[in-house]
Amino acid sequence: MLRAVYPGSFDPVTYGHLNIVERSCRFVDELIIGVLKNRTKIPLFSVEERVGMLEEVTRDMPKVKIVPFEGLLVDFVGRMSAKLVIRGLRAVTDFEYELQMSQTNCKLSPGLETVFLTTDPEYAYLSSTTVKEVAAFRGDISRFVPEPVMERIQEKIRKKESVNNEQPY
Repeated sequence: MLRAVYPGSFDPVTYGHLNIVERSCRFVDELIIGVLKNRTKIPLFSVEERVGMLEEVTRDMPKVKIVPFEGLLVDFVGRMSAKLVIRGLRAVTDFEYELQMSQTNCKLSPGLETVFLTTDPEYAYLSSTTVKEVAAFRGDISRFVPEPVMERIQEKIRKKESVNNEQPY
């Protein structure tokens, strides 16, 4: 059985992420989407919210399992008994960073392999950061994320705005 881990923040999950998930499922028996709790970033969504959104948008993908994690990726991959890490690449700059991470992971866990999948051209520009920026200015994000994700982003932005509007200046 070939088990792979596709790690990321997924804050929020985009169609680009889902494209990598769907394509990965063609050649693995089980794909574990590892949702990273990154202490160095302030996410829009909690880990629990991101896990919930991913579970919702991948519910028709029987090979997919969603698992939150923190700490080193190599430790998580070991706990999941996986042999492969999947990473998506949008541009050359992604490759430089991902290659460095892959080589570091190989030093930390000899035998761990990383497979790079280039993003389909229609998603090459897309990032979670871009989605959040467009949404913050009330732009149309329906082409970037599934509807349930879009609704949660809009709800989160409305809540932040209402809190900010209530604060005295």
